[in-house]
Amino acid sequence: MKEKKLDYASAGVDIAAADKAKEKIKTLAKATFNSSVLSEIGDFGGFFKPNLRNFKDPVFISSCDGVGTKLKVAFMANRHDTVGEDLVNHCINDILVHGAKPLFFLDYIATGKLNPETVAEIVGGLSRGCQNAGMALIGGETAEMPDMYAAGEYDLAGFIVGMVEQDKIVNGTSIETGDVLIGLGSNGLHTNGYSLARKVIFEIGGYRHDSILELPRMTIASALLMVHRCYLAPISKLLGKFNIKGMAHITGGGIAGNLIRVLPENSQAIIQKGRWSIPPIFEFIQKTGNIADENMYQAFNMGVGYILVVSESEVGEIINTLKSMEETPYIIGRIENGNREVIIKD
Repeated sequence: MKEKKLDYASAGVDIAAADKAKEKIKTLAKATFNSSVLSEIGDFGGFFKPNLRNFKDPVFISSCDGVGTKLKVAFMANRHDTVGEDLVNHCINDILVHGAKPLFFLDYIATGKLNPETVAEIVGGLSRGCQNAGMALIGGETAEMPDMYAAGEYDLAGFIVGMVEQDKIVNGTSIETGDVLIGLGSNGLHTNGYSLARKVIFEIGGYRHDSILELPRMTIASALLMVHRCYLAPISKLLGKFNIKGMAHITGGGIAGNLIRVLPENSQAIIQKGRWSIPPIFEFIQKTGNIADENMYQAFNMGVGYILVVSESEVGEIINTLKSMEETPYIIGRIENGNREVIIKD
């Protein structure tokens, strides 16, 4: 009897599916290309030639992140069109706090069994986020690894590179007593706190992903998969026009855990609760899980996705500029003398 020969497919890797996925990715990624991109999708490396004509002493700023367990909600609802945009926006916000303009992005998708349609949805979101920011998606990796992931599941991560003039880097060193904290609203959880949110909603509360929330009326999946806001447009309008002393993207660790990263020694930030609008999803989570305020503020952004530290003398003009862009800025606190800490008061 002739012995059957093994191939890659018998080990769980579908080359045909991979090729189909690559063709979909090429089209979506090329939609983000600009004149600085010198390579093609499929090359071993992505080539990017930045335009340095308007820079004297440019500095590259990079960041790497993932979407985290928000992906679990996408798996439950079988919706994969938003998580790519989540990833791009999160990474943009991370380098934006230093004043950097995003240049290019790379992604990493890993799964147990490759589904070209799912990959196309994910990369569609990546492409949309990059196009909205004028940034190129120049490459990445899509890995099929049998037995590493549960059926229908995947992981998603990304790497961003931006650029800023060295003397324009925002790092918080000029923050001083009397400076004002301006918050920009979030539209929900963004990409943090999902391990707690899922436990509360699906385990403790017994809700399904398609259960209906009333305020506003939408499914739980729609509320939890709300795309992480990108703050590039309003912040770009402010940079260069005003003296932005420090900025914080409110991600894991909440307001206190992120704002402290830009505070100099001998300064403390005093945040006053009730100064901003909190999206209803947070009240729903807190009530369902009987969670203390302190724990809510540690796990979630609680409606503040981005914070600026500015001179009191410029607050009025900054607020008016943001409102002209249909933003709703909130004056949420001040900088005072003290130990380096963030205090959130009732």
